Amino acid sequence: MKTCQIPELAGAYAAGATVVDVREPEEYVGGHVPGALLIPLGDLPGRIHEVPRSGPVYVVCASGQRSRSGVELLEQAGFEAISLEGGTNGWIAAGRDYVTGPHSR
Repeated sequence: MKTCQIPELAGAYAAGATVVDVREPEEYVGGHVPGALLIPLGDLPGRIHEVPRSGPVYVVCASGQRSRSGVELLEQAGFEAISLEGGTNGWIAAGRDYVTGPHSR
């Protein structure tokens, strides 16, 4: 399973990479990577068709645990998927841009 650190995601994000947040909606509204597509881990198998197939998919959760499960599901479906070590909590703690509320942008 491929993982990445925050600087790698930051570069990929700046280049327009797809970010999928697999947390629950109440976690997502508290703070998320701008533009991250919210698909809770339990919903991912039934909503996998919503994930763009152009390029790698970066998967985030709160700390990096659930995102690993999300990566496994995506890999089984033929995606190149990468889990963010440290998750959204690490992203925010590193001073990266984030937004709050229910919208992805």
